Amino acid sequence: MESIARRLLTKGFGRPSGLPGRLGGRLMAHGNAATERHAVAVAAPAEHDVVIVLGPGPGVGLEAAARRSAHVVGIDPSELMLAAARRRCAAPIARGRLRLVLGTAARTGEPDASADVVISVNNLHLWPDVPGALAELHRVLRPGGRLVLSAHEKWLPAGLPALAGLVVAARFGSVRTWTWEPPSRMASTAAQLSAVRT
Repeated sequence: MESIARRLLTKGFGRPSGLPGRLGGRLMAHGNAATERHAVAVAAPAEHDVVIVLGPGPGVGLEAAARRSAHVVGIDPSELMLAAARRRCAAPIARGRLRLVLGTAARTGEPDASADVVISVNNLHLWPDVPGALAELHRVLRPGGRLVLSAHEKWLPAGLPALAGLVVAARFGSVRTWTWEPPSRMASTAAQLSAVRT
């Protein structure tokens, strides 16, 4: 039986719904904002790049990505968060720079070799099958495509070396890891990784 704490975590952050989801969305919008913008800067998408943002929550990272790229896809498992992202990102959606899709890291629904960049911020610890999700991301990225992952360091139980090992096992190359300190007191140290699809 699932614990009450795990159910609240899922309803607030994993697949946000109801009141816990609305509260989780507000926390994500404030606490993750600097890290999401930083991850987009690290990925450095160009105007023509197709960018997938996984688990964008209320859309702060989507907004940053759509300023750089004309082809952004936000994939989230929560209808509540997709609705919040739709409100925040109404302008880039109206201009055709952004589309939102119900899905997960392991089931993006995107075509093979269709993306240049994949970004995920603070949701990796919620992926039920990390190796399966990484295989999916390898599938959707074009050869030479860039993967940028960021997670709360404290929520990455095995640490960056273990994550890097999983990424290498999923056939990514040029793997780099580091930590980054967000400027907000609401955010914790970010464990970050970049890799290239081989």
